[in-house]
Amino acid sequence: MSPAKLLLVVWFALLLAASHAVSASTGRDAPSAGAAAQAAVAAPAHEPPVPLLWKVSDADNAIYLLGSFHLLKAGDYPVSEDIEQAFAAAERVVFEVAPEQLDAPDTGQRFLAAAGYENGRSLSKVMPSRLYEKLRRLLARQGQGIAQIEAYEPWFVNLSLLLGLARSLEFSPDQGLDRYLIGRATKAGKPTAGLETLQDQLDALDATPLDEQLTSLREFLDRPQEMPGLLDELHQAWRDGDVEALDVLTRRDMREKTPETYRLLNVERNDRWVPALQAMLDDNGDDALVVVGALHLLGDDGVVEKLRDAGYDVERICSACEAEPVTTPDPM
Repeated sequence: MSPAKLLLVVWFALLLAASHAVSASTGRDAPSAGAAAQAAVAAPAHEPPVPLLWKVSDADNAIYLLGSFHLLKAGDYPVSEDIEQAFAAAERVVFEVAPEQLDAPDTGQRFLAAAGYENGRSLSKVMPSRLYEKLRRLLARQGQGIAQIEAYEPWFVNLSLLLGLARSLEFSPDQGLDRYLIGRATKAGKPTAGLETLQDQLDALDATPLDEQLTSLREFLDRPQEMPGLLDELHQAWRDGDVEALDVLTRRDMREKTPETYRLLNVERNDRWVPALQAMLDDNGDDALVVVGALHLLGDDGVVEKLRDAGYDVERICSACEAEPVTTPDPM
């Protein structure tokens, strides 16, 4: 399968904690925030996913960087012992967006407002007519009308389509690793925080260029039958903790095909987060578990390598990996 068809999946599964907000804004029924934790209890014994987990240390404390997949299944739980130990060691748990913002009553409304147009535009006016017709036919086959999304930008349509596909394959944002650990932190009474605000994430989405939004949407509409396999392939690479495969499937292709979107959703956010992570290491003695989309930890422009370059001790925590040290892939 061609990695070029993964852009839409990458946006949602490995970059954006706002997947939960998409669910709220579309008005679809979704499990409660504790559903992932309940699924973990109910799931049969199995081999847990290999975590994308790094420990970053200075002289007096550490932060654990954990790569999340924002769309998971009940069978992805329980988590590995490596994650359990990092969670136990952390005095606080930090996410992309603070849990109270993700779960605020107005989150869905804010998402829809960010996805709307200005200056009288609409979806039919910004999409090529043939692409618009493909979208209309796809929605009709699903028993939906295109009028209900006419007021929203292509990036919102992208994410909504993927959410619908994910649900049909038993993936759910409410079972994502970040949502699971929000529930665990709440139950354990651990303080939580965010590296950015919900508005920061919405602004980044809304700033993505229209032509690149349409590139991602076109990939979905040209071969919708391939998307289930692509999502499964990406999910399996995450479950395997396979840094190289994830980098090939996601970061490199996204950087090539939609460079401005890659910069806005990945690189610029990484650059804003690194000083906050350095402050956690430099300014107090508390250990923290930091849970972000897995793509943010990959490559030379990822958070892991930026902190390594800043002089911190960095090691991957991976009991299931081979004895050889495992690091992020060589930059290309």
